[in-house]
Amino acid sequence: MSVVGTAAPYMHLPGDSLSSRVSFLGPQTPPQVTAMARLLGELDRSTFRKLLKLVVSSLQGEDCREAVQCLGDSVGLPEEHLGILLSGVHTLLSQALRLPMTSLKPEAFLSQLQELCISQDLAEDLSSVVFGSQRPLLDSVVRHQGAWLPRVTNFRWRVNVAISTSSLARSLRPSILMQLELSDGSTYCFEVPAAKFQELRYSVALVLKEMADLEKRCDRKLQD
Repeated sequence: MSVVGTAAPYMHLPGDSLSSRVSFLGPQTPPQVTAMARLLGELDRSTFRKLLKLVVSSLQGEDCREAVQCLGDSVGLPEEHLGILLSGVHTLLSQALRLPMTSLKPEAFLSQLQELCISQDLAEDLSSVVFGSQRPLLDSVVRHQGAWLPRVTNFRWRVNVAISTSSLARSLRPSILMQLELSDGSTYCFEVPAAKFQELRYSVALVLKEMADLEKRCDRKLQD
């Protein structure tokens, strides 16, 4: 005997365990960014703009190894310092570009750069990349180069109840038979006991609730 239907929602409202302080860099500043910020005081704006141009070219998928070597030779920066600066700027911009422009506002971005002790001039140059005319191109490159996992294109399920079985433990006990079809053409079928399915439904609802809370909190903080 089988029964076909749709699963009922099951929501759990957990206590608020998220930090009220949210930055576009995440709950903790990446060490690459912290190390980079300490070295920016050694750079003039002209040198920083050359370095920033290289990072943007790298984000667009260009091979900048020779240009990096030329920059280091021309400005006399130690190789170690140049590596720290490039890594830090790349990480900072990558973290900022992963957020939509509707969530991360220029004022909040500049304010958080000031908290890192980045000078106003250099912060404005960084802001011109994140919010300037190159942003649509950078977004397009990121989407094109991103590594995506197969997505679910179809999901089917039904409840099975075994009337006659060699196992008394399974007799007359419902189980959920599920079939997943993915975008890469693969299909997966699996069966779980009803109790395990309830645990899965609970866990998914809990994760979705926490994701929704985090998104709302990020939107509020980044718009302040």
